[in-house]
Amino acid sequence: MRKILVIGSGKSASYLIKYLLDKSDEEQLFVIVGDVNFTNAKKLINHHHNAQAIVLDVKDKKSRQSAIQNADIVVSMLPARMHVEIAKDCISFNKNMVTASYVSEEMQNLDKVAKEKDLIFMNEVGVDPGIDHMSAMKVIDRIREQGGKMLLFESFTGGLVAPESDNNLWNYKFTWNPRNVVLAGQGGAAKFLQEGTFKYIPYNRLFRRTEFLDIEGYGRFEAYANRDSLKYQSVYGLDDAITLYRGTIRKVGFSRAWNIFVQLGMTDDEYTMDGSEHMSYRDFVNAFLPYSPTDSVELKLRHALKIDQDDIVWDKLVELDIFSSTKKVGLKKATPAEILQKILEDSWTLGNDDKDMIVMYHKFGYELHGKKHQIDATMVCLGEDKTYTAMAKTVGLPVAITTLAVLNEKITRPGVQIPIHKDVYGPILQELEQYDIVFNEYEVPYLGYNPLIL
Repeated sequence: MRKILVIGSGKSASYLIKYLLDKSDEEQLFVIVGDVNFTNAKKLINHHHNAQAIVLDVKDKKSRQSAIQNADIVVSMLPARMHVEIAKDCISFNKNMVTASYVSEEMQNLDKVAKEKDLIFMNEVGVDPGIDHMSAMKVIDRIREQGGKMLLFESFTGGLVAPESDNNLWNYKFTWNPRNVVLAGQGGAAKFLQEGTFKYIPYNRLFRRTEFLDIEGYGRFEAYANRDSLKYQSVYGLDDAITLYRGTIRKVGFSRAWNIFVQLGMTDDEYTMDGSEHMSYRDFVNAFLPYSPTDSVELKLRHALKIDQDDIVWDKLVELDIFSSTKKVGLKKATPAEILQKILEDSWTLGNDDKDMIVMYHKFGYELHGKKHQIDATMVCLGEDKTYTAMAKTVGLPVAITTLAVLNEKITRPGVQIPIHKDVYGPILQELEQYDIVFNEYEVPYLGYNPLIL
């Protein structure tokens, strides 16, 4: 039996583990799931005869190295900052490795030694990053093979709640790490390219500079810019493109309401608030508003941010119960962002029967034989329940498929890499279609970045 070590059994691991176990007899696989949360690891293997759950704290060097040495390949489903130590152990013990995370500078620095030892460290093979790379390169490569020249590439992804479980005014629930949602867009201005001109959106304007997207069967969405849309410009071979834009999808109206938290300072993670453990939700809101001997917290907030009482944004704030004087924060020395996350988790946590949804939208503009063309490609994936979510499916399945391909020597290119080569992304995308992860392509008129300017 070939041993696969999966480190981490969090929200994105369910489909990954199920896929490997479903293939385990046929492919002679034994799946070892290691996590500090032994209960969750044990739940996901569900007494399978080709699986074992172990307690694994990656900070414990001895047990970590022992587990890695005992495996034929390692899959890390931990946060990106924890991959490097695992990768270094994989180098020491000559093990290939697969992750869904962005390639950090520290990980990239291991490329030379990985190549020297003929090891494969495949990263960014989840949904975003991952399926976005693969589905984009499939179309871009096809356009180039036809002799086309890329002019425009826009890519949008969103983890949302499925229509049948969409029962709050924000049209949103947490489908992945809530902390990342609260901190989204911070750390520098969004940077992108429009019609040959560099554009920048500072954080304080990010959620008021959105654009609309329409997806057949699912209606209208909005998107706000990711922090650096040019990160993959050279990687994708788009150095001559005049428009490059990557963004995050939400339902229309979310961003305008979220901007209230940004303007108040509630998404700040740079300082802690004194006495936060004793604060009520109402105290937390009031901490960002001026003192008044007469005006209520609600009135002060409406005046400060010019929110009319019949504005849907106001109803969204009320729905979160942020003006409650009885609900307590209960977090000691917490940052505003941590407190906001706590408040939002009360309302936005997926229920047992809730379903989530992943939405992806690509736009490809190109010139071929003197004429300009555009292809729009969309993908919508629906989850089954709170455990087998669309997020887990679109992250876990490509990771699992890649892991097996590496193990079976169908992927052989060594080094630290992402799935942008046809021999890698082709078979993965083809197999994902069997699991209803399918892109629908539409040929539309090329209108450049702004469809209002003909």
